[in-house]
Amino acid sequence: MPIDPAVAVGAELPEVSFEWSASDAALYNLAVGAAADPMDTTGLGYIHDVTPKVLPTFATVAAGFHTTEPPKVSFPGVDIDLAKVVHGSQQVSAFRPLPAHGKATTRTRIAEVQDKGSAAVIVQESVTSDDAGQTLWTARSSIFAKGEGGFGGERGSSAKVDYPDRAPDHRLLVATLPQQALLYRLCGDRNPLHSDPGFASGAGFPRPILHGLCTYGMVCRAIIDEVLGGDVAAVADYSASFAGVVFPGETLEVAVWDDGARLLATATVAERDGAKALANVVCARN
Repeated sequence: MPIDPAVAVGAELPEVSFEWSASDAALYNLAVGAAADPMDTTGLGYIHDVTPKVLPTFATVAAGFHTTEPPKVSFPGVDIDLAKVVHGSQQVSAFRPLPAHGKATTRTRIAEVQDKGSAAVIVQESVTSDDAGQTLWTARSSIFAKGEGGFGGERGSSAKVDYPDRAPDHRLLVATLPQQALLYRLCGDRNPLHSDPGFASGAGFPRPILHGLCTYGMVCRAIIDEVLGGDVAAVADYSASFAGVVFPGETLEVAVWDDGARLLATATVAERDGAKALANVVCARN
């Protein structure tokens, strides 16, 4: 059905109650490249059996971690073919360090439906609280649906980061595994775009691509490990725009500028002459 912004904007989605374990957090850490060197004992904190370190980006998978079905893009006023959809942007604010295990409930609303002409952008906002009603994290995300624009909605704005006019303070290399997407899909994102060559071809890609949220998590983890001394609690807010695709097995080049209270970054693909992967990356310090 066509997008109906009058129905979609402001619509509340069904709340989701869930729980996660230390093993879930550890698996997510491995899926975003933690503990890559088994001889480097500093990585062992990510796979501790009882209290593994929990990256703030775990918030993006926690509610659906045990999902085994492909996602559906079907909301009030919105019904879109999954093959047309890619992630547009993601932001997470952690109100306190994420626990290694727990129970929580996420409440989500459709905040905006933007009409870009040739595409539509659906923006969701969510709040996740523990059993005591205390907020654990909030999130804002957008999905980009090719060919779904032109329904007469507002175009919306696009936030851009102003980077310092100087060389980056840090340059990081982040390797991805050929099977990185297959590992990451075990964290609940079973979109066949990331595992099925036939589906990927039908969506216009030569082979399955890496989940945007995997790239998002890998870059955050690398910044924490190599710039913030491995302190997962040092990040209060982390956001990024997805600027291009990454194929599993490629290497990310991450440029980081220290802007005081914030770290600003970009991620490009080394093997494709710096093709963009993430833009507008902002990591706000606690």
